[in-house]
Amino acid sequence: MAIEKLLIANRGEIALRIHRACHEMGIKTVAVHSTADADAMHVRLADEAICIGPPAAKDSYLNIAAIISAAEISGADAIHPGYGFLSENAKFAEIVEAHGLAFVGPKPEHIRTMGDKIEAKRTAGALGLPLVPGSDGAVSDVEEARAIADAAGYPVIIKAASGGGGRGMKVCTSPDQLETLMQQAGSEAKAAFGDATVYIEKYLGNPRHIEIQVFGDGNGNAIHLGERDCSLQRRHQKVLEEAPSPVLSQAERERIGGVCAKAMADMGYRGAGTIEFLWENGEFYFIEMNTRLQVEHPVTEMITGLDLVREQIRVAEGKPLSVNQEDIRFTGHAIECRINAEDPKTFAPSPGTVTSYHVPGGMHVRVDSGLYQGYKVPPYYDSMIGKLIVYGRTREGAIMRLRRALEEYVIEGMKTTIPLHQALLKDPEFLNGDYTIKWLEEWLAREDGQ
Repeated sequence: MAIEKLLIANRGEIALRIHRACHEMGIKTVAVHSTADADAMHVRLADEAICIGPPAAKDSYLNIAAIISAAEISGADAIHPGYGFLSENAKFAEIVEAHGLAFVGPKPEHIRTMGDKIEAKRTAGALGLPLVPGSDGAVSDVEEARAIADAAGYPVIIKAASGGGGRGMKVCTSPDQLETLMQQAGSEAKAAFGDATVYIEKYLGNPRHIEIQVFGDGNGNAIHLGERDCSLQRRHQKVLEEAPSPVLSQAERERIGGVCAKAMADMGYRGAGTIEFLWENGEFYFIEMNTRLQVEHPVTEMITGLDLVREQIRVAEGKPLSVNQEDIRFTGHAIECRINAEDPKTFAPSPGTVTSYHVPGGMHVRVDSGLYQGYKVPPYYDSMIGKLIVYGRTREGAIMRLRRALEEYVIEGMKTTIPLHQALLKDPEFLNGDYTIKWLEEWLAREDGQ
């Protein structure tokens, strides 16, 4: 089927990103929005806009009935969920397809499988992806937990099966802590996600977070688009991402990429996906798969020249992938800074009205943002207000260009994390690519102590 009108079930910069890809493909767009987002840039630019509820996400962007009604009223024939909100909700994907609409995303069964961390790990193992040593599934019996922890070797980490964002996670360094920490993790998981189920894995001391971008056509063909290094994190939230990773060799890239592409082909996976790994001492360990477009997808676009949203839409139309693996060429280096409306030192949210706004420009500089002068950043949603992405022939060239671009970037009327990125780009360890998932929090603690 050819998609002629697409409803964007999201907000902010990703909604604008999807709108732009659609208009470049000759596809009309429908923006849905809460009352708080009536003046959002994507709402202004879309061919049609429909209000679906009050500011609270549960009453608007998570309101499936309202979104489906908007699609029917507007005559849309497809829905793109972006990231976050309903993007990894298998029930939503099923409802979209049951109403005769194309869902621009994976098959519902794959969303469901990979959304359950225990089932995802079991599936990943069966598909040949390297796993972290630990339990095969949920663990509720303490004696069973002790045996698993002994086999994996301490320290181990207890994780919520339905978790995310660091909640329901406890690091256990010795057998005598195990029972207490299992109970605490289960209680946290129950409170946060409504599910007390936990599992156990070996705790890797100081790994990097490396993810592989994959793409499938749903008919047994799949490719990989290389890796992104997302190790710079604060409280399990990514701050800066780059591609390629400073630590991987070409041989490692091809090996793990090939394993991931084969796994997706065997699975019959459809659309964009990201397979996330911890990497330590040359070894990859599967942690989860995100069955959607990632916030950091632009760095992959920069080094491959492939428009991932366009590719998502093509696959949703039933078309084959526009490229084969041998067509993919990785050139240069790209870095993305997430710009948040936050105090750069305390990270307290800082919503407000944009009183002055100027985006950087020049060769190989990209800004994905829905901001404009006079726009009121609402306090109800995630604090990310933009992404600055730069490309260079080398990592050093990309860093120099990023420094220059950050100097030019003006957002006044609120505090932002631009000064944080400027400070990071001066640090010798970052410049050497010598960082892990723990590095940023240790760096922030050092900076705070000065």
